[in-house]
Amino acid sequence: MTGGGLAAHGVSVDFGGQRVLDRVDLDIAPGETVGLRGPSGSGKSTLARVLALLHPPDTGYVTLDGQPVDGVRHRLPAAVRTRVAILFQSPRAATDPRLTLADIIAEPLRATGTAAEQARVRAAELADLVGLTTDLRTRRPHAVSDGQLQRACLARALAHRPAYLLCDEATAMLDASTQAHLAAVISEYQRGSNAGVLLVSHDAALLTRWASRAVDLAATRRSG
Repeated sequence: MTGGGLAAHGVSVDFGGQRVLDRVDLDIAPGETVGLRGPSGSGKSTLARVLALLHPPDTGYVTLDGQPVDGVRHRLPAAVRTRVAILFQSPRAATDPRLTLADIIAEPLRATGTAAEQARVRAAELADLVGLTTDLRTRRPHAVSDGQLQRACLARALAHRPAYLLCDEATAMLDASTQAHLAAVISEYQRGSNAGVLLVSHDAALLTRWASRAVDLAATRRSG
């Protein structure tokens, strides 16, 4: 792939001596919604973490806006790592139970040195965007539903206005109304920002309805 976009090129990942991903190619163009399907254990979540710049590939590489990415997490400049955000399946596993929802939303802003007042204002804007009422923002994860907590996680993912948003089974544990609300927020964000979106899901109907194109993980393997 050349030019803009987020892409995996011949990516392989091994865990405990076992190959989880084998020579995978996948690209997400700006403004595009790509659906990724595959059976449980096929490596979909691992690929999402590699593309989110959270886990290094053992072979192959990732490009962001046409440039190879060298490093993961805080080894990367903030200007690079904040261009990609990920929304995980389990909001409880992805949040600190000691923090309020407002603090969870503001986490990435504070991590990059945003001034406290500016972070507070931006967190409030994001909470409004995802439909979290003022009373919910002062609660901790144990005091809210999975759907309310996932709304906070989506707000957190959008804090730095990412160019690419990766959703790893992000609506799988939620009721239909919450799924629809999150999908609407993501779609509206995408229309306003031209962000590329990756949807990892077992739900064929969701991918058919939402994705510009859907690919099977098995079909992303590079031949030869």
